[in-house]
Amino acid sequence: MVEDIPLVDAHVHLPRLKELKPFWFDWARRHGNIPLEQLYDPEGRPVPEAVDAYFEVEGVDAVLLLPEYSPRTVGIHPYEDLLPLVAHNPRRFRFLANLNPHLHYPLVEHLERQLEAGALGLKLHPVHGGFPIDHPELFPVYWLLQERGLPVVFHTGVSAFPGAVNAYATPEPVEGILRVFPRLKVVLAHGGRGWWYEAAASLALMYPNVWIELSGLSPRRLPEYYGRFDLRRLARKFIFGTDWPGVPGIRANALALRDLGWDRETLEAVFHRNAREVYGLTL
Repeated sequence: MVEDIPLVDAHVHLPRLKELKPFWFDWARRHGNIPLEQLYDPEGRPVPEAVDAYFEVEGVDAVLLLPEYSPRTVGIHPYEDLLPLVAHNPRRFRFLANLNPHLHYPLVEHLERQLEAGALGLKLHPVHGGFPIDHPELFPVYWLLQERGLPVVFHTGVSAFPGAVNAYATPEPVEGILRVFPRLKVVLAHGGRGWWYEAAASLALMYPNVWIELSGLSPRRLPEYYGRFDLRRLARKFIFGTDWPGVPGIRANALALRDLGWDRETLEAVFHRNAREVYGLTL
């Protein structure tokens, strides 16, 4: 908890260190001061007890872990590597599935496999994976998610990782997807970071089943990013997430949001209620 409010971090990366490219370490050091050496064993695998204790100290009640299949950019981080953490403390740690149409076929079969392992929804990274979110092979995936009431999280916003395709970072195709799948739960990770803040905010305000997830965004600059909108109204569609370990600190980010002066009801929505609604979390 932070300020006696439960906290969900909906965007955390915990890959095996030996699977990573050098730029990943530069990114983590540049954005945060995370003691990775204390959280990983000599083989570069997360130590469940140490990681659990770390997030406890940071005040995080639930963590959504993200695998990734992006060989051109950050590499392949299989969902199987996250299962020991989930098994260690399933109340705190959950995970999302991840797919890349360049690697997985048929996509629905691979999604089913990850859902059976416990995934609470799907994260897609078009920018690192090099594919558009309206790729035709993804439509059966969206149909399955809609039918099961599960969310899809889209990376929306620029990435500086070598090999990233920022042309696929725009959230604008989401509207077309929602015309076909009007009940699909959609989360816009990074909130349109860079060039698309207004598009992301407009979608979140237009559609009751679209949310903005705050990973990779400076809380203090949210009034600047979304300056053309009523921030208190828009904040009711926010989901807290950090993009850990690329963050100064999880508790620090939560306290910075508190300092924006939102009422308690809004803070509770951002810190945990929206995530619980979208992902079906129990704390």
